[in-house]
Formats: sequence, C-alpha cells, structure tokens
Amino acid sequence: MGIFDRLSTLIRSNINDLISRAENPEKMLNQLIVDMRTQLAKAKQQVASAIADEKRLSAQAEQEKKLAEDWEKRAVLAVQEGRDDLAKQALLRHNEHAQNYVGLHETWVKHREETDRLKVSLRQLNDRIEEAKRKKNILIARQKRAEAHKRIQETMSSMSDKSAFETFERMAEQIEHEERKLLAAAEVNEDLSGDSLVKQFQSLEHRYDADQQLAALKQKLGLLAPGAPESKQLGKGAKEAELVEDDDAGHTP
Repeated sequence: MGIFDRLSTLIRSNINDLISRAENPEKMLNQLIVDMRTQLAKAKQQVASAIADEKRLSAQAEQEKKLAEDWEKRAVLAVQEGRDDLAKQALLRHNEHAQNYVGLHETWVKHREETDRLKVSLRQLNDRIEEAKRKKNILIARQKRAEAHKRIQETMSSMSDKSAFETFERMAEQIEHEERKLLAAAEVNEDLSGDSLVKQFQSLEHRYDADQQLAALKQKLGLLAPGAPESKQLGKGAKEAELVEDDDAGHTP
C-alpha cells in the first residue's frame, strides 16, 4: 500500500469514527482538519525520505561512473607504458564499475519518476486540505444557520399551539358566568328583602330628576323661556289630583 493510500485510509477511518460517535458538525470538521494536517505532515516526511533515497542513488550512480572513467584512464596509461597485463586488469575494473553505474542509473531513474509522482500527489493533497479548510468555515456557517432555522421553527410551532389560549378563554367565560350568577342572586335577594314603598318613591324621585334635567336642556336650547311653565308628562297620581281640583273649582259659587 502506497503512502497516500495509507493516508486516505486513515482519514476515512477517522471520519467514520467521528460520525459513529455523533459528534457535533463543527467539532467533527475541526478534528478532521487536524487529522488531515497530521497525516500531511507524516506524508511530507515520507516524501522527504523518498527524495533523500533518490539523491543517494544519484550520488552512487555518479560515483560508479567516475570510478569507471578513472579505471579506463588507468588502462590507457598502462597501454602507453607497455603494460598490457595492468591494462587488462584496469579494464576489468572499468567494466565492473560501468555495469554498476548502469544498474544504479536505471534504479535512480525509476525512483526519480516515483518521487516526482509523490511530489505531485503531496501538492494535490495539500491543496485539498487547504480547500477543506475553506469549505469548513462555509459548512459550519450553514450548520449554524440550519440550527437557527430549526429553533425558529420550533418556536413558531409552540406559538401556533392555541390550546393554552383556548384554555384561558374558557376560564374567562367561566369566571364571567359565575359573576353573572352572583349578580342575579343578589338581585333576587334584594327583590325579596327590600321595602317596596321605598323603592316606588325612589323611582318617582329618579323620574322627577329626569324631568328637571329635560327642562334645563330646553332652556339651554331656547325652546323654553326662563320661568315659563312647562307642560309636563304627569304621572297617574298627578293627573288624578288635577281632575279633583277642577271639580272643586266647578262647584265653587
């Protein structure tokens, strides 16, 4: 399994663990970013190690190449000095180092290609983490908006519940009904226990007060001159008294 495959597996396992624990979204997102940055740091160390290996292979290959060149120069020198035996041994050494160089060079080329791919993957991973950090703030804001919307809906639902108001209205009606019953009972008690003669005179006095108020109003409007007699609506007793007076006047010699 490659470096970034292991990194991806670790991140997914952390995500699944956080989701299974039902963490709140903001805490979960922050923890994910922390985990990503931790794994990114480990990936950087591994990529750095791979780059160091690539540089070491390159140095070893160059060393073998230099040794091969050095032994070739010695073989030339031996031939010039007429020492073919030394020239052959130098050529053997040259061939040995040249073969080592070819093998190390091929290994270095492949390792360098893998290291370049690792660098690209590391940059992509870093970019994705930076993008995740930017999206985190947006997601947290959206989550908070969703929570606020939920609270508003719950408040609106509780406000639309009319059961408490209906109970209040029923209680008010019941109290008013009890008050009306008390007033009716008091009126009945007053009718049964009061002096009827006194009540009749109170009624007459009330009507007399009303007649006086009417006369005053007519004088104010100019419909009745001050001191002028007013035609009154007389009660039954007054009319009878007036008839008696007329009869007395008619019998006067």
